[in-house]
Amino acid sequence: MTYSDAYLRKILGRTKTIAVVGVSANPVRPSYFVARYLGLKGFRVVPVNPGLGGQTLFGERVFADLAEVPVHVDMVDIFRRSEVVPAIVDTALDRWPALQTIWMQIGIQNAQAAEKAELHGVDVIQNRCPKIEYQRLFGELRMGGFATGIISSRL
Repeated sequence: MTYSDAYLRKILGRTKTIAVVGVSANPVRPSYFVARYLGLKGFRVVPVNPGLGGQTLFGERVFADLAEVPVHVDMVDIFRRSEVVPAIVDTALDRWPALQTIWMQIGIQNAQAAEKAELHGVDVIQNRCPKIEYQRLFGELRMGGFATGIISSRL
């Protein structure tokens, strides 16, 4: 899957609230540091994990199920196996008719779920990480030794 930088920038630029499905409370897990990073960048992160329901993570209540989230979200970021993605997408589409984005993390793809979401007018990203894309597109990966291809005059 190929996504233009303009498309990814548009998605990240319009997104304000992200439900992170499968978030972990373990700081060494990718789902933890991705969610934490996105929160530090100004996104509201709503954590979703059945094993952590009712706890607090990143200053937000953790919800056991996506259907329990009481606020509107713009993006659902999925850290779950590819085979469970269709059920997550169904719940998200039922819960938020104005949902803008379904984002499946690195290694996660489901063509059936992606097609269904797109038929509902939802943008879909598969096999990518919003943290990595945000860093790459907004010139932050250079500090980690990565060449972003983006020229910036920021110090």
